[in-house]
Amino acid sequence: MLKHCRKILAVCILTVLTTFGLQAQDYTTRTYIEKHSPAAQKLMRETGVPASVILAVAIHESAYGNSRIARYLNNHFGIKGKNNSTKIRSAYKGYGSVLDSYRDFVGLLQRRKATKPLFDNHSSSDYKGWVKGIARSGYSETGDWSRKVISTIDRYNLEKYDEKVSLN
Repeated sequence: MLKHCRKILAVCILTVLTTFGLQAQDYTTRTYIEKHSPAAQKLMRETGVPASVILAVAIHESAYGNSRIARYLNNHFGIKGKNNSTKIRSAYKGYGSVLDSYRDFVGLLQRRKATKPLFDNHSSSDYKGWVKGIARSGYSETGDWSRKVISTIDRYNLEKYDEKVSLN
């Protein structure tokens, strides 16, 4: 009887651990793209930043929405700053929503002297030019950042979310 109870207890523990493990990962790459591509396209129409770039940077920086800062702070771009989280201690900025994080990323590109020229020099269909320009601006300290972001765009065909945009 005791042996049977131990087996049932072990099955219950494994079930609980598996359930919590699955809940910790809210998104797959596909579901992340489905959920956030409309926001990326809206921002592309408003600003000219390719939706593919917005999505790929977010996917790369947030582990497609599953990183701790994405889950607890709605920060999908690794932008540093203040937060009021009581759940985690972090040097990363907290946002009220994922859309706020997306908007701040594009706003950061618009505000920074090093990335302002991208808006005049690259169209919304030139994702490689945008990614390389963002990398040259010092957005990431990782040497292969642009390669990884471009690879993400190519792997998931994110360029299909880009369209020629006239901001005039």
